[in-house]
Amino acid sequence: MQNRKIAFGALALVAAVVVPDLGRPAVASGGFGAGAGVTSPAGEVANPGFETTGDLGSPAGWSERGQRSASFAEPGGRSGENRLTHWAEQPYRVETSQRLSGLRPGYHTLRVSVRASGGQRDAHVALTGCGGATERVDLPRTGADWWVEVALTTRVTSGRCTIELVSDGNAGDWAHFDDLSLTRADGPAGGPALRIAGADVSHLTKNEHYGAVYRDRTGPPRDALRILRANGVNYARLKVWVNPADGFSDKEDVLAKARRAHALGMGLLIDFHYSDTWADPGKQFKPAAWAELPFDQLRQALYDHTYDVVASLRRQGTPADMVQIGNEINGGMLWPDGRWDNWDGLAALLTTASTAVTDASPRSKVALHLAEGGNNGGHRWWFDNAVSRGVPFDIIAVSHYTYWHGPLGSLQANLFDLTSAYGKPVMVVETGYGFTLAENDHEANIFTASLQQTSGYPATPDGQADAMRDMVNTVAAVPGALGVFYWEPTWTAVDGAGWDPADPASGDGWENQALFDYSGRALPALRVLGDSVSPKR
Repeated sequence: MQNRKIAFGALALVAAVVVPDLGRPAVASGGFGAGAGVTSPAGEVANPGFETTGDLGSPAGWSERGQRSASFAEPGGRSGENRLTHWAEQPYRVETSQRLSGLRPGYHTLRVSVRASGGQRDAHVALTGCGGATERVDLPRTGADWWVEVALTTRVTSGRCTIELVSDGNAGDWAHFDDLSLTRADGPAGGPALRIAGADVSHLTKNEHYGAVYRDRTGPPRDALRILRANGVNYARLKVWVNPADGFSDKEDVLAKARRAHALGMGLLIDFHYSDTWADPGKQFKPAAWAELPFDQLRQALYDHTYDVVASLRRQGTPADMVQIGNEINGGMLWPDGRWDNWDGLAALLTTASTAVTDASPRSKVALHLAEGGNNGGHRWWFDNAVSRGVPFDIIAVSHYTYWHGPLGSLQANLFDLTSAYGKPVMVVETGYGFTLAENDHEANIFTASLQQTSGYPATPDGQADAMRDMVNTVAAVPGALGVFYWEPTWTAVDGAGWDPADPASGDGWENQALFDYSGRALPALRVLGDSVSPKR
């Protein structure tokens, strides 16, 4: 996690495709029925880009229910000329639907490009009447500049299926739809389904040591990890510091937390910071014990430390499923030897660490982790350098906080591009959002009113849950996406458990982004995170 967005030279490049804001209707609103004049082969979506229209902009081949004047095709499509828009000057509810027939039995995946203002009482895409339970996905809050693809998979048993595009909005709320496709999937795993609902619980033992209390939505205090697991979280992420001043997040602390997570059936992601304290794009300070080592000895110390931790986890029966070699290393690591402007040195260090992981635990997957999840230009530059120098890795990991790193559309576009360009699965290993703007200790909160305004979600429990839901829906539509980790959901404010390992008087700037409120009760966003995994582990 980083406390602010920091760019480094070429890393500041951001690739973006900006689509003009045409969120208000370009045609007069008026009543109309189902469009006509479009035929499509059995099992295929008719008029999937809304290019063919009837009277007053009605989309041919589609039917409407509710306030029909609030559903119309207009210019401003994602790929073609038109898109479907839901909008009205007054509160409205409208459903645009199409019934498909002649579908082959089996699993099918629907993909839809969408944009939405947010704020609707309901805005979703659904597959219904397919022979099983209705499947739906909520539209993420995107703003007008980025399209986001959403996807959902259902099992068709009757040969028929209905696509529903639904908006229940306030006056002025809008939603756009375009480029629908329905294709066969190999099974539930062949469609969009995240495997990982993760939580970085690195700070948990320090919080517990100083008396933190956690409760589910109802009931008495319970073990925080058990609450996370009961709500569907199936992975723990644990940072490793080399020699921290307070003794937390060192090797022994990590081993203890790994035993607890493993006992609950949780997977394990290890996050090496290669420092005695926080490492992120703005700071990658060497551990004190390594500060004066020549480069060859630095590589050996890096290998030994990485091997020791990963091998120790394996020996105690809690092997790491995945290992990050460095944390948010946009600017490199172990400065200055591995700084971003010394790529040969950085690649040598990364290769050393990756080799140590696989030597110690051959089944553990190696992840490379960058911040600024929507920074496609910076990420392509970084991974091109890593790949050209033969750095071995298995997974691409990013951090993405919408209030720092930009809208979900930029994140998804980057993930689509990275997994295609490098042939690696992708995942979001850090995200978060505030449930309140109130303070609960003396340390100023990181998430403030200005960041709330930037991101657009209200700083309420429901706003936090909506932000989490939009994040997981956005990531789930990316082929090869593994999952989403929430950063430090258990880091509530407790005297003594502050952010600085060298300062017992330091406080907690994160408590208003935890997934437990100021009384220690689990918040709705925790269930949203856990429900993102399908099929459940």
